[in-house]
Amino acid sequence: MIELILPFVIMIILVAVEAFVLQYIKKVTINWSDVIFNLNSGHLMLWLFRGLELVCYHFVYTHFSFNLFVHVPIILTWIFTLFAWDFGFYWEHRLHHKIPFLWAIHIVHHQGEHFNLSLAIRNSWYSSLTSIPFFAVLAVIGVPTPIFIAVSIFHYSIQFFNHNAITPKLGILENIIVTPNHHKVHHLKDKYYSNHNFSGSFIFWDKIFGTFESSPTNKTIEYGSYGRMSQNPFWASMLPFMKLLNISYKQRAATYHISNLLLVTGGLFLFALVLSYIFDYGYGYHNVSITQYLLFSCLVLGSIALGGIAEGKRWGIITWFMLCWFIPLFFIVFLKWSAFYWLLFMWLIAVHGTITFVLWLMGKYNAK
Repeated sequence: MIELILPFVIMIILVAVEAFVLQYIKKVTINWSDVIFNLNSGHLMLWLFRGLELVCYHFVYTHFSFNLFVHVPIILTWIFTLFAWDFGFYWEHRLHHKIPFLWAIHIVHHQGEHFNLSLAIRNSWYSSLTSIPFFAVLAVIGVPTPIFIAVSIFHYSIQFFNHNAITPKLGILENIIVTPNHHKVHHLKDKYYSNHNFSGSFIFWDKIFGTFESSPTNKTIEYGSYGRMSQNPFWASMLPFMKLLNISYKQRAATYHISNLLLVTGGLFLFALVLSYIFDYGYGYHNVSITQYLLFSCLVLGSIALGGIAEGKRWGIITWFMLCWFIPLFFIVFLKWSAFYWLLFMWLIAVHGTITFVLWLMGKYNAK
């Protein structure tokens, strides 16, 4: 499964390098709690639903395809898919801004108030599910699943790049592909600008359909979206739906403020355990065991606990401490898991949970 986790490892390295350059070279203050939320906003849930998206795609391709590309040269199939995928993404993205139900999912991505690579990862738990109907068309007409997956990875890589805060204007490429210069406009808090530049990889879709807009030159640059937001990935994904359905939710005030160092290291250790899970189970749809369900649940709960810690909630620290010891004791001591990557990160997270809990008991966190 190394081919599955390698892109994630490269991604986390690039996020860290960009953050280093921004803070220590460009002297831009990094909001580390925001970065950790972006990384942990839905890693396992997104992974699970991305797997479901691919399962659905392959099911449609296998059972309902017209197989229009059977006698088409493979290179033409690749070229067609390259552009057709991005065309589908443009309309998916545009409709996410126009239809309230879809916006309730997509708004989580727009709530990030800092434009950097980690923002590319920030998403609602349910974002992958809404891609299924838009790309199922490719399965129906007969684009093979491996080509669809490869083209998807290519386009998502470009979209990851489009969120970096370092790249300057790219000359003639600004007329062809979506660059960070274009995508910054889409993330502006002003709704006029955020309702433009929907393209994923090729900017000409916006120019063809009249939704292109250049960067403003006479206004203060402010990123994000209006409305309530949460550092807890569960509530971040649920609050937009609750607003849509007029369901009230009262958020309690924070009782402490944890150091960025503890929050960042906790997020990185948890992310490492998620990579270990992906390495062992992939998308996890075959021969699923009870222990896999349990581990999956623990890791999702861990991201929720970190969200509670970031928001200064007592239950966040208590839940984090309990999980940080339950995971290694159960899986290493009782189930005898002995792989090095499990041993390393499980015991590191146990130490982290203990330090976080003890410092809290000693009153070392500043009250808000």
